[in-house]
Amino acid sequence: MNLALGVPAIMPLYATYWLLTKYLPMDCRDIRDMAGPDVRNCNFHTLDHAGPMMFLLALTGALLLALVLAVDVLRPRSRDDDGPGRWLATAVLIPVPFLVLLCLAKS
Repeated sequence: MNLALGVPAIMPLYATYWLLTKYLPMDCRDIRDMAGPDVRNCNFHTLDHAGPMMFLLALTGALLLALVLAVDVLRPRSRDDDGPGRWLATAVLIPVPFLVLLCLAKS
């Protein structure tokens, strides 16, 4: 089931990947001085998309956390023979679909 949670987890994981690899490395300290040497690494296309990507990360991340809580914590507690420990241990499978797609995109 955690592997199936990885499919909707692609969106918040991609938003996190995008923010860490595109937005954070930019150097836009002083945008007012466009002739300065520090502005060469500033990508305005990425800068314009940062707000929606952060909103997307917050929204889909909250939904994913609610799904993980429902599937890995609340559902196993409702059964007598199954505890949440085993389900939470397999939560490492959630990023597998994103990592597979990322590897396929890089090759």
